[in-house]
Amino acid sequence: MTRPAHRRADLTIDQRHALLTSARTLAGEFDGAFGAETIDRFLRTSYDQFAVAGSRPLIAERFARQRLRALARVEGKDSSGTPIVLFLCVHNAGRSQMALGFFTHLAQERAIGWSGGSEPGERINPAAIEAMRERGIDITGEYPKPWTHEIAQAADVIITMGCGDACPVFPGRRYEDWALADPAGQSVEAVRPIRDEIERRVRALLAELGIPAAASGA
Repeated sequence: MTRPAHRRADLTIDQRHALLTSARTLAGEFDGAFGAETIDRFLRTSYDQFAVAGSRPLIAERFARQRLRALARVEGKDSSGTPIVLFLCVHNAGRSQMALGFFTHLAQERAIGWSGGSEPGERINPAAIEAMRERGIDITGEYPKPWTHEIAQAADVIITMGCGDACPVFPGRRYEDWALADPAGQSVEAVRPIRDEIERRVRALLAELGIPAAASGA
């Protein structure tokens, strides 16, 4: 029998407490949709995806929540009909994070944006963070993460940026490949044109989806 995430022997007392609290929180949020076993499995596997010691339980909870929301959509337990757009690149540290930042800011609550990477990096690109800050959008709360099957299946639109064959392909989804320079290792000056092109494409996507764009931040 698989041990629940908050009872694993390799965790500190603080980590166990944090995961137990997360399990209870998620159980309340998804009451009636998923049982404790499913929630604990998603929390445990989400925790194992990340090696960031200090914030690892919190990140695991956030990622598990996203995955459970995706599973609810896939299994027909979410009938909201809110469009979901998934932005994918290799490391989920630059292009897809900037795209997610613009999409979340411009779409507000009218659509859901997610992001992921085929080979997630360790942190968000500092130049991307600064470039987005110049536009009044804070992406420091995000983190590189993988895409999962339920997340990709739940998306209505999947935008790929350089991940090639590693990107998921599911029938019935709308796909777009955005050919954009990789901002990895680039200066803020070099990232700005990439950022501006991403904003242009995000605005065009919103228009195509019939979603009004909110006013820009800066």
